[in-house]
This record gives sequence, structure tokens and C-alpha cells, in this order.
Amino acid sequence: MVESTAYGKGVAKAAILPRRQHPPQMENPLALHLNTDTSMYLFTGHGEGYVAVNERRFQQPLVVMARDIRTDWPASDFATLTAAHFDYFLEMKPDILLLGTGVRQQFARPELYRELINNRIAVEFMDTPAACRTYNILVAEDRKVVAAVLL
Repeated sequence: MVESTAYGKGVAKAAILPRRQHPPQMENPLALHLNTDTSMYLFTGHGEGYVAVNERRFQQPLVVMARDIRTDWPASDFATLTAAHFDYFLEMKPDILLLGTGVRQQFARPELYRELINNRIAVEFMDTPAACRTYNILVAEDRKVVAAVLL
């Protein structure tokens, strides 16, 4: 047994155990597969001033769903968002709206997206790269998610 003090409070004892032996061959190995469903829209890249969806580059605010891309969202930047910009998503009826706020995470005033909350639509604010990554994970889980990204 090895004795050590944790943050100066009391004494913790830990045993040094031998290295765990792993079986030479697993019966049910985990297999990872590349998603080849080209009808599903996924973020494939992002950088300064752009995002890419299925290898197509966009340089304007963008709304992405599993089976649709919209470039008609009238938002131009985070500072000018209004309630109407959020009401745009009501007809889509997503479970979750991911709002990519640009290079840094920002939070809108709750009164701007109150109608979404009243309609039981979760709203998450994150920087645009995080919104892209999170969207891809949620779509892969077959969640009804919309990503709206500002650049």
C-alpha cells in the first residue's frame, strides 16, 4: 500500500496493482463505419468566414437540417438578431436549435427566443465550430436538430 495525503486532509491508501491482462481476441469488436448516406447534410469543414456542408463551401449565414439547407435566413450577424430571426425556426419544429454565434460563444436575450421555448424547442448557443460538431453528432443519432450558423 502507498500512503498519500490528498490536499492536506487525511490519508488515502492506494494499492499498486499488476497491469491488467487483455484477451488476445475479442468476440464482438467495435466496428466504426463511415457514413455514406449522401442525402444527409453534415458539416465537413469550417474556417475563418466559411462552413462546408457535404464538401460544399458557404460564406453566409446558413441553416442546416438533415435533409435540407437554407440560405434564406435573414440574419447577418449576432448583434442584429431579433425575435423574427428566431421565429423563422418555428415552422421547422425541431427538437433542438443549435445557434452557432461565430468565432466566440454569445447568448441572446431570452425574450428574443421565447416563442421557441413556448413551443418546446430547446435553444443552445455555441461558437460556430462547436455548433457544427454538435449538429453532426445529433444528426447521426437521428435527432430532429437544426443548426443555424453565423460566420
